[in-house]
Parts: sequence; C-alpha cells; structure tokens
Amino acid sequence: MVYTCLGPTSFFFFNPSYLTFTIHSSSSSSSMASFHSPNRHRRCYSNPNLPTDPQPALLVFSGGTAFNGVVEELKNFTTRVAHVLPVSDDGGSTAEIVRVLGGPAVGDIRSRCLRLSDQSTAEALAVRNLLGHRLPFDPLQAKSEWYSIVEGDHFLWEGVSKPYRETIRAFLVYFQNQILRRSEESFCFSNGSIGNFFFAGARIFFQSLDAAIFLFSRVSDIPPDSLVLPVISTNDRLTLGCELWDGTVIRGQNEISHPTSGTMEPVNKESFSAPSLPSKIKRVFYMSSEGKKLLHEVFPSPNAAVLEQLNSVDCIVYAMGSLFTSVCPSLVLLGIGEIISSRSCLKVLMLNGTHDRETNGFLASSFVTAITDALNRTYGDPSNRLHNPPSQYINTLLVPRNSAIPVDVDCLAAQGIFDVIVVDSLCDTKVGIIYDPKSLIRALADLIDRYMKTRVNGLIDTT
Repeated sequence: MVYTCLGPTSFFFFNPSYLTFTIHSSSSSSSMASFHSPNRHRRCYSNPNLPTDPQPALLVFSGGTAFNGVVEELKNFTTRVAHVLPVSDDGGSTAEIVRVLGGPAVGDIRSRCLRLSDQSTAEALAVRNLLGHRLPFDPLQAKSEWYSIVEGDHFLWEGVSKPYRETIRAFLVYFQNQILRRSEESFCFSNGSIGNFFFAGARIFFQSLDAAIFLFSRVSDIPPDSLVLPVISTNDRLTLGCELWDGTVIRGQNEISHPTSGTMEPVNKESFSAPSLPSKIKRVFYMSSEGKKLLHEVFPSPNAAVLEQLNSVDCIVYAMGSLFTSVCPSLVLLGIGEIISSRSCLKVLMLNGTHDRETNGFLASSFVTAITDALNRTYGDPSNRLHNPPSQYINTLLVPRNSAIPVDVDCLAAQGIFDVIVVDSLCDTKVGIIYDPKSLIRALADLIDRYMKTRVNGLIDTT
C-alpha cells in the first residue's frame, strides 16, 4: 500500500525530479521473503546483482530486551554490527550485584552477548544454557543451587568441556569470594543470572568492563566482527535520572520505566504494567555518588570505541524498545550527536509498536523529537548544546504494521523525514504489536542495498 502527498524526497530513494511523500509497505508475502544459507554468517538478504562482500557495517543503539528478538535474524544478514548498550540497568539481579559489589550494570550487555553466542554445537548450547540460567526465586533454593553450580556438580555443567568449565568456574568462584569478603552485606541470590555473576567476577578481576566483555565474547563464541560495546566504559556505578516537564526528578532506570516494590522483584515489561508518569519526560541524565555521599549529576565521557564505530559504519540504527531508558542514555553523551550529524549514512529509527510508561500518548514525530533533543542535549548544559534539525539524525522510519503509535506524516515531513517504511508485524500476547523479525531485517537489508547502490553510482558519476 502506497500513500502519496506533496513534499520533497529522500536523497537515496527517488529521482529528485519527483516531489512525493511516500510510505512504502514491505510484505513478507512478496519482496519480504527470506533466504536460508548453510553458512549462518553469510550475507543472505542482499540483492543478488550486488556484491555480497564486504558485509555492511551497522551500529545499533538499543537496550537489552526488545531488540534481542531480532538479533538472530540480523546475524543472517550481517555480523558486522556494533551493539551499543547502556550501563544503567538497575533491576533484578543486576541491582543486587551493584548494591553489594558496586560497578556498572552489566545485565543488558550480558543479555546481548548471550543472543549473539554460538549455537552450532552441543557444547556451545551447553555453555549458552549455563550462562543464560537463572536461579529460583526462593532465596534458600537459589542459594543452594548456586553452591551446586560453583562447586561444579550441577547438571548444567554436563556437555561443557574441561577448558571451558575451568575458565567459567574460576570467575564464578572469584565472584563468590568477592561476596564473602563483603561480610557486612548479605547477598540475595534470588532469580540471579549465572551470566551476570560470571560477568561481574571477570570485571572485578580485570578491573575492566571491556576486558570482561572480551572474555565473555570468547567464552560464548560471538562472531569476531560483532561488537558489544558499553556506551560508557567504566568501573564506577552510574544511576540514570530523568527530569519530567513538571520538574519532578526520578532516580533509577527501573523507577522511570518499570517501578517495583523491591530490588529483587522481577521486572514486568508488559505494556501499561506500571502507572503513568505524572508528566512527560523532559530529559535523561547520569548520576553518581562516587566521591560524594549524595547522588549528583555527572557527565561521563562516551566509550572511545563507540565514537570510532560511529565514524565508519554504513548505517546507524535507533532500535525499538524503551525510548528514554534504553536508547536515549546512549545519545546524551558529549560527542555522539556531533558525529551522527556529520555523517551522510543511513540513519534509521525503528518505531515501537505500542506505547509504554515512558511514551504514553506519543506520536511518531514525538519519538523523533525525543531523539533529536537527546543528541542535541537541548535541555542540558547550555554550553554543550547543539542545534541540529531532526533530519541530520534520522532519515528513515521503520514502522510495524498496525502499530499503536500514530504516524503523523505531516509533522514528520516538517521535521525533514520523508521515508516511512511499513514492516510486517506480529501480535505478542504480552507486549502487543512487535516487528516480524524476518520482515524487519529484510526491510533493513533492502534499505542498505539501495543506499549502497546509490552511493556506488554517485562515485561512478563523479569520475
């Protein structure tokens, strides 16, 4: 289905002589068909008339939940992906680790590493099952099972060879030792993630978050050209804060998005599972108590590896998920907006299929405005503000079919965004409308192929 109205066109989709606004509809029953390859790392969505090597390079800003559902399908298209994730998750077992041992939150990073991990052999699956395992909710049962795993006699070790077993167990034992050394704190293992415990042990041992990610990536056999990057490389504890338009300040990622009555209560991320915010979110920012007794706003530097990737990738993606607590925390850092606005590459926003506590009442243009404000640091320190228009940060919008988010095309056009692609969707019983993974990655692949072809043609025309 195609809708048109007057307006300028995208620089890579159409002949500039036409003045049209177009919503493209991608259907899995036609152009959205997927292809299967015996090599799971082969680029299998590309146009057969175009070269398949090298694979396109992407950078994805996301959290640790929503985008996980399409990671497997993305690996079939390209493994050259830099996954940029926040380090401010403060729910579940992550919160307990941070409470007792300090340091950054690793839950989202661990979750993405597991999704990227190898599943091609029995041992790879055994390692994935071990690191993806969660302990029971009952504290006593959880503690008993944890000791069984640490001592090496739990059934989860079956199928894990001696080199892997000794490596993984060494860091689990080190994690346990660190807990015992904090005798003033009683650690609760309820619903604890073994992967989080391994990650925390490695980070504390190496005193480096990057080193812990490297070790986890090798143990779980992530494709070597796939990067999992914390947006901030730090050993300090960081807290996400937000300021509402009514002046209210909320501290803590989960208090913003999915408030619970206790730190170990499982987070319910279903749509509208939490009461609405008293006012819309104005900005998000980082807080820390390092060096002071009280939480105060801080301005951490972004991971240099993230800036390096931003300067070279073919496509920048703002993934679906929690807008203000998963995506925006990676955008408000000094240097991120500067680089993105300077690039002429594809810049794609994957619109959510449903509203949540953070975006209740939002239109599609509201998402664009929030991302623009975060990258421009509009409501932060005046000396660090940018004044770039939305079109310098986003040039394409992907929308799941039947999305509950109204697509206000006139406002998008006023923002300089004229390419909106409708993608096949699924209805999830818990969260509502979500992207069909195959359709989403096919649409992204078509976008990139068309852009790459246009860029090659442009180079030919100038020679």
